[in-house]
Amino acid sequence: MVRRVIAGIIAIGLGLGIWALWPRGDTTPTTTGPPVAGPTTTSRLNSTTSLPPVDTSTTRTTASHVVETVEEAEEILRELWFGWFEGIYNQDEDRIREVVATEELLLAAREAFGSMEFSTPPVLSGITLPDLEILRTDDGCLATWSEIQASFREGSSSGVYIIRWRGDHWAIASVWAYKEDLWDADCETPLGPLP
Repeated sequence: MVRRVIAGIIAIGLGLGIWALWPRGDTTPTTTGPPVAGPTTTSRLNSTTSLPPVDTSTTRTTASHVVETVEEAEEILRELWFGWFEGIYNQDEDRIREVVATEELLLAAREAFGSMEFSTPPVLSGITLPDLEILRTDDGCLATWSEIQASFREGSSSGVYIIRWRGDHWAIASVWAYKEDLWDADCETPLGPLP
């Protein structure tokens, strides 16, 4: 009898837990982390609005970190590029190490220390991605074509940004000028340790 009571309490608890975690209102599938399941997914976003800052390192709660929406990809890129600009602005190599996946990008950041011009200190809300397309998304790689604008710097840049899963977070692995470039190999190449 006691076992049945305990089993009933556990079943009720599980039911309440599932009910509490069930999404409400919005039926858009979301996950925490990178690329969409499947070998290739293409989406397009044409928006100049900024999303509020979200700390992606604390919101990932599932085993999979595959990005499923353009909004997720935008959030990841915004956070990574903010870390890049903040690290260069403050000449903080440790901050750069948090957001890059390759020695080449670490060296490029070091070269930009003191020479990259900023009109104001970098802020996360100052980074917009008015046009973003997911070119590839899987468990270890997110490839996007996007334009990046930063209110604290003049101009904008666009290209293919290869983002790799490095341990427990996403990091920038490489940047390519054109969609037709041979960027796909950067999703397969093993990542070495940063010096």
